[in-house]
Amino acid sequence: MSNISIVDLAADRAYLAIRGLIVSLELPPEAVIDERALMQRLALGRTPVREALRRLAHEQLVEVFPRRGMFVSGVDVRDLARISEVREALEPEAARLAAERATDGEREQLAALAEEIGGGGDLMGLDERVHRAIYKAAHNDLMEKTLNEYYVLALRIWMIALDRAEDLEEAVEAHRDVLSTIVHGNGDDAAVLMRAHVQDFEQAMRRVLVTV
Repeated sequence: MSNISIVDLAADRAYLAIRGLIVSLELPPEAVIDERALMQRLALGRTPVREALRRLAHEQLVEVFPRRGMFVSGVDVRDLARISEVREALEPEAARLAAERATDGEREQLAALAEEIGGGGDLMGLDERVHRAIYKAAHNDLMEKTLNEYYVLALRIWMIALDRAEDLEEAVEAHRDVLSTIVHGNGDDAAVLMRAHVQDFEQAMRRVLVTV
């Protein structure tokens, strides 16, 4: 394996780990980012950690201020509406494309995810796995990248309301019909159902956040 590949893998590892800390709120909004502490925690060098932070800054999860340092971006629940507008425009198209382009293996994966719905457990984790699987099955790398970035921005807001996640169970369960239409190749129906899901989920989350 080349040195370039090793560096890239380390940067990807750092990116996923730091993003996870930010999304889970373990690194809370507006917290100072201690680069050395992250290097020690992740057992990685300065270069991959800096590359990861650069990517996270591009995705608006990290803010860089000259002479002041780096900080975790603040959370404003008012951003949820703007994020949802983007998701409402793109997610139905991703669902339609997934219905048309998913491989047999991807359809099996989506069907398996549908079987998990209603079984309790980590609602947010299941929601994320469903959406990422649909993005991937659409086979449009630019759309997948964009939707993944917006999903992460939304997820950090949703995590604020995690202790009230039971109120979101009905919205998450709506995935079952979306997944069924994708698995059976019904692109138009998948788009309609996905748009309704994104709208309903935002409304359910908004109700939860109002009481937080």
